Amino acid sequence: MSDYRALIVEDSPTMRQLICLALRRVHGLSVVEASDGVDGLKKLSGERFDIVFTDINMPIMDGLKLVSLLRADPGYRETPIVIITTEGAREDRDRALALGANDYITKPIQAATIVEITRKLLGMT
Repeated sequence: MSDYRALIVEDSPTMRQLICLALRRVHGLSVVEASDGVDGLKKLSGERFDIVFTDINMPIMDGLKLVSLLRADPGYRETPIVIITTEGAREDRDRALALGANDYITKPIQAATIVEITRKLLGMT
């Protein structure tokens, strides 16, 4: 039985797989995948998650819209959200953090960074 649940919202199957592999290193964390923001919202409405990882650039609903919707939801207002994206510009980072993201990782990702941020945000350190 896992103590924590993570949701990965990413339209690239390869990137989702890489993030999943990194998160499997976190003992006590189970991972659920969503293929875009709309799929992510469906999963968030039906299950409880302790941390959310999302890309910014996705079809249908982007990650920034997802962040703003989650921050408007009392059930997810305090849930840690980590952006994982190719968007490295300062304005993109500032906008994501202003909308309520807790951290911002630019691709290419390092598994150790994802593990470290996950443990920190879930208070597992």
